[in-house]
Amino acid sequence: MIPSQVETLANTMTGAGHRLTPARRVIIETLVRCGGHITADDLAAQVHKVAPHVGRMTIYRTLDLLTELGVARPIFQGTGAAHYILMAGGDHHHLICSRCHTVIDFDDCGSEGLMEILAAKFGFSVQSHLFEVHGLCKECRASVG
Repeated sequence: MIPSQVETLANTMTGAGHRLTPARRVIIETLVRCGGHITADDLAAQVHKVAPHVGRMTIYRTLDLLTELGVARPIFQGTGAAHYILMAGGDHHHLICSRCHTVIDFDDCGSEGLMEILAAKFGFSVQSHLFEVHGLCKECRASVG
């Protein structure tokens, strides 16, 4: 599954007219291997383990490009630095604990009907969505009492 996701991201990049340099490929491979949900600094540390020659600015520019192409997105979880997530299929869903900042990914948010209603109501063409629900995880709820 991971190689096909790397190829999908690479094809998205080249299909939009951008070069897939060896450095960009390593960045994409590392991002996919980490499953997204990674800060730019943490991604740089992981990339440097396999390709120490890749510059930090190349990593930042590649993340910006992937964001511009709609296949990645920065999210802010109240922990400081943005975490980059992969937008598989254009959608991404989270439960985020407001106390410990644990992030739980889930696949189906059941929003298909809502997207259609919003599109019709506002004359909007939905291309993707990020669905986040904030609250307390099971562990934090148990410790609160």
